[in-house]
Amino acid sequence: MAYDPLSTALKFGFLAVLFLFLLVIARSSFRDLKRTAAPAPDATGFHAAPAYAEVQGGVDAWLIAERGGGLTRDERFDLLGGLSIGRSKDADIQIDDRYASGVHARLFSREGRHFVEDMKSTNGTLLNGSNLSGEAELVDGDTIQIGDTVFRFEAS
Repeated sequence: MAYDPLSTALKFGFLAVLFLFLLVIARSSFRDLKRTAAPAPDATGFHAAPAYAEVQGGVDAWLIAERGGGLTRDERFDLLGGLSIGRSKDADIQIDDRYASGVHARLFSREGRHFVEDMKSTNGTLLNGSNLSGEAELVDGDTIQIGDTVFRFEAS
């Protein structure tokens, strides 16, 4: 009988510690969510973003093979509807490059502007010689390099 008050106190103490632990975990999770809720910045640092008035809708654009990947030099790929590049048979442009992932990168258009996005590939994608993380807007003459394969973006 002498242990009943001590046992009850330990049970409530354990519950209090458990409650505090769960409170700290929940608070930490909410802080992480708030920190990542901010939208990504428009500027990527690869080149200056054009003003909205300069953007023309319905621009024809091509991806042109410069070298590597088992592709013919100056082979043109129309970007209408977007493209995926990689070693996989599921990729729109299949390249024979040991540094390329199955679906390595994709090109797409949004609001009349064209973008390239690295699909979290193992070896990364270079845009104008700089590492690309996520997506970046393409400007006429930009080069995209996947391993030893190089493409040039052209817009008219």
